[in-house]
Amino acid sequence: MTRFAEPIAEQIWDMKYRLKKADGTPVDGSVEDTWRRIARALAAEEQEPSKWEDTFYSALEDFKFLPAGRITAGAGTDRSVTLFNCFVMGTIPDSMGGIFDMLKEAALTMQQGGGIGYDFSTIRPKGASVRGVAADASGPLSFMDVWDAMCRTIMSAGSRRGAMMATMRCDHPDIQDFITAKSDPARLRNFNVSVLVTDGFMGAVRAKKSWDLTFEGKIYRTVDAEDLWNQIMRSTFDYAEPGVIFIDRINAMNNLNYCETIAATNPCGEQPLPPYGACLLGSINLARLVERPFEKKAAIDEAALEALVTTAVRMMDNVVNVSKFPLDAQAQEAQAKRRIGLGVTGLADALIMCGLRYGADEAAQQAEKWLQAIARSAYLASAQLAAEKGAFPLYDADAFLKAPAVQALGKDVAGDIRENGIRNALLTSIAPTGTISLYAGNVSSGIEPVFAYGYTRKVLQKDGTKTEEEVVDYAVQMWREQFGDKELPSYFVNAQTLDPLDHVKMQAAAQKWVDSSISKTINCPKDISFEAFKDVYLEAYETGCKGCTTYRPNDVTGSVLSVSETSDAAPQTDTGADVVYISEPLDRPQALEGQTYKLKWPESEHAIYITVNDIILNGHRRPFEVFINSKNMEHFAWTVALTRMISAVFRRGGDVSFVVEELKAVFDPRGGAWMGGKYIPSILAAIGGVIERHLIAIGFIEGEGMGLKTDPKAEVVNLGHKPGPACPNCGQYEMRMVEGCMTCGNCGHSKCG
Repeated sequence: MTRFAEPIAEQIWDMKYRLKKADGTPVDGSVEDTWRRIARALAAEEQEPSKWEDTFYSALEDFKFLPAGRITAGAGTDRSVTLFNCFVMGTIPDSMGGIFDMLKEAALTMQQGGGIGYDFSTIRPKGASVRGVAADASGPLSFMDVWDAMCRTIMSAGSRRGAMMATMRCDHPDIQDFITAKSDPARLRNFNVSVLVTDGFMGAVRAKKSWDLTFEGKIYRTVDAEDLWNQIMRSTFDYAEPGVIFIDRINAMNNLNYCETIAATNPCGEQPLPPYGACLLGSINLARLVERPFEKKAAIDEAALEALVTTAVRMMDNVVNVSKFPLDAQAQEAQAKRRIGLGVTGLADALIMCGLRYGADEAAQQAEKWLQAIARSAYLASAQLAAEKGAFPLYDADAFLKAPAVQALGKDVAGDIRENGIRNALLTSIAPTGTISLYAGNVSSGIEPVFAYGYTRKVLQKDGTKTEEEVVDYAVQMWREQFGDKELPSYFVNAQTLDPLDHVKMQAAAQKWVDSSISKTINCPKDISFEAFKDVYLEAYETGCKGCTTYRPNDVTGSVLSVSETSDAAPQTDTGADVVYISEPLDRPQALEGQTYKLKWPESEHAIYITVNDIILNGHRRPFEVFINSKNMEHFAWTVALTRMISAVFRRGGDVSFVVEELKAVFDPRGGAWMGGKYIPSILAAIGGVIERHLIAIGFIEGEGMGLKTDPKAEVVNLGHKPGPACPNCGQYEMRMVEGCMTCGNCGHSKCG
């Protein structure tokens, strides 16, 4: 029986991937049973199932091939689930009926757990005339607020956390509002946002020319291109969004540019997709394929890599057939093109094991060779599958063979495709692998550098006690097993020490052999200059990347925390707010300072008055009690119950800011209301918003709008990295930006699903 390399790996398998009955009784007795379940389900599509079941099992064994989490959890079960991770939805019509039809489709997709991407460029700008109703348009951002409320509603109904990507063209008249939308910490919290940047715009920036903002051929206004670029850069410098997608490059390089146009990506950006396109993901674990690690002749077993890729392509192609889909249009799109996204994980660990420093020229060259080998094997395998099972239905030989990816792979690959066709229109992509990387023994994620060599985490036991366990990077653990406490060589580097341009170099090297795209975060130090920050994006564009996502610690998404320890005081954050962990309620002083807020719900005759009183501890304010009053007697019983419950939570101390998030997630089935230009799904959500504003005002929360408190000592003792915001799933302070997505290093929870 396989022994998990880390306790966290077994815990993730048990929580996320192990098949259990409805009452929680395990069906998968071991991880081998999980591998067998997946292998059997995918082999059922073959003419010789028993033969292929064993082949597929061998690929899964020892965590060599890692299908994405949905496949691992859902294949071979009787659950009505999709095995595809995320989708780009249909083109949004510029009409009220069409917009809300698209909202319904989004809700149905998210209900099954799929992340979604949308291009909002197709909606007319704010202030444009609406024909037939003598009114002005509210603009795409107002409808993005509706999507955001829908996502929150789906979450409150019990589904897993949603993830959405919103894109907008750089020439849309509302682009400047789009760029700064997430500077409001309470707005669009369920969206990642990215600007679709064209080659024409980049040329105008370089030439310092003007830039027209247009919709349906009408020029609404003209701006300076460099000023607009600086607005994008300043926003992402300050708030980590929007990302940048080089959309012309994506369409020019697309194998299917003869039959589709792309205007959006999945939430993490590694899959640019057409309307109703879906991403099917899996990763080759390069760290498991290194022979003679840390020796002079350390190298990837090339024969094993080729065989593993060949098998993985076949397995993923079978997933297209066995998966269910939320919408018929998604099923039809997947069947017509049979797109798959085979990527890698453990790349940084593999480089370390081969004695190469991530970000060095030699490491970039080696990574490029590995990914070229994967691309070559994948295309050859797909051509062989086409000979056996037929090419994808929309295959056009003349057009496909002109694709840059096919041309780059050489005449022999093109010859096989010319002779047999090809089974899958696109084959490679590098996706976020945070959870499956932990499950596979804490190998480095995707093509990211090692984030931290190790850290300790506290685990709640069944008897209520907590134990500490160390989580160590896979390559570091191997080094320890071979060399004990010997000092780590200089080629051991992590995300905290790398120059941002080293990240760009690795992304560009990988992109040469990835026919879709790459989800990667370029970590930037907080003190990087604005000009140096802009250079990161220009370098990404000049070196052939299809997009760029950076993360610089900031006041909205999280910052590096300092720990102030005294013998008598509770731990403090750099915002000055105390977090006190106690079991008995705080005593109420005779007098408290507080603030009363007036809330007018549109459908109620009487206003609601919310009073929040604070207690002063160690010179800092924290919420202590809440009172809610209204002349409307309809609200009396629930407001009394609510005030008592919230006040009881506040008086227990600790991180009570989760109350805000719980309230704001409540929706009223009768409908919410528009307040201050935002859709509020219920009176309770409005009350949550008032309490949130109060907590921000007194410095108790930092203003991300997620109801998360940044406490540097709550659960994590760090070895080589600084703590991040708290995870909404496990509560540990391990949230960090990985591959374009806020991901928990403790439990693997990801905002991108």
